[in-house]
Amino acid sequence: MKDCKKKGYEHFTPTPQTAEELKKMYRQLAFEHHPDNGGDIEAMKKVNAEYAELFERLKHVHTNAQGERYTKETQETPEHFIHIINELIRFDNILIEIIGSFIWVSGDTKPYKDILKEMGFKWSSNKSAWYLPPEGYRRRSRKDYSMDDIRGMYGSKEVESEPYRKLVESNS
Repeated sequence: MKDCKKKGYEHFTPTPQTAEELKKMYRQLAFEHHPDNGGDIEAMKKVNAEYAELFERLKHVHTNAQGERYTKETQETPEHFIHIINELIRFDNILIEIIGSFIWVSGDTKPYKDILKEMGFKWSSNKSAWYLPPEGYRRRSRKDYSMDDIRGMYGSKEVESEPYRKLVESNS
């Protein structure tokens, strides 16, 4: 992929190389440019437009636990990811974590059990958390990893619920 500056991207630099890197950068940029945090509405619109364009280019490019890149077809859309995060941030007393290409939800999730199921989340009893795997995911290993092991392999980013909750409420 060519340098983002040459393609007219002002926010996504350095150039993300995988869908996971792009999503992490988007969360940071959304927090930084959101009007509730002192950002500018026009800048936020540009961030969303750049994210959508880059996502279409990177949605099939991923990184494995060893840091090696691979391609895998996905039906995910940028709107799907944004929609899920916007739904989750409405829930009280939960922790939203992006680990690799999975979304994990823990905390006081019992009141939201049926909603999480409808959204496609699965319950992991040994981790006491809900997870949303990427489209078409199939478990290939029988080994059980702890949450700390998984975080160490793929990196982890907590979604800051409060700033996003304000964004969603102001747009409702």
